[in-house]
Amino acid sequence: MRSNALAVIAATGALMLGMPAKADVQIGTLSCNVGGGPGMIIGSSRPLACTYNGPAGPEHYAGNINKFGLDLGYLNSGQMLWNVVTPTTAPGPAAGMLSGNYEGVTGSAAVGVGAGAHVLVGGSGQAFQLQPVSVEGQTGLDVAAGIESMNLQFQGEGR
Repeated sequence: MRSNALAVIAATGALMLGMPAKADVQIGTLSCNVGGGPGMIIGSSRPLACTYNGPAGPEHYAGNINKFGLDLGYLNSGQMLWNVVTPTTAPGPAAGMLSGNYEGVTGSAAVGVGAGAHVLVGGSGQAFQLQPVSVEGQTGLDVAAGIESMNLQFQGEGR
């Protein structure tokens, strides 16, 4: 986990500075409906229902997004959109390839409408990086900073 955390920190820094990160080929987008819930001071867990739109068509995933660190307040449900990127040496698309665990650093705040950064690295063979594009509809009163993890389980293909 320690090497993954270092990779995530480096990728986050590169993203924030506008420099290219190690993962440099966008292969699709991941759109997730995130359940609402309270922060529990030292962390939180919220359910996810996601759709990956990639070269082979839509795939559906379920999972959870967890924060460990400071998380105070309550957020209503919302939607997050990530670009899915991978190194040029990664194997071609395969059904369920985004299944697995992801880790990263997070920082967010919401007073009414929320905003935050959630760069996550993981999936099959730690080959994927999820770069945030937008957070929509997530409202509440919350402040969070710390380590974020997410797990995704493949649910099937198609609409």
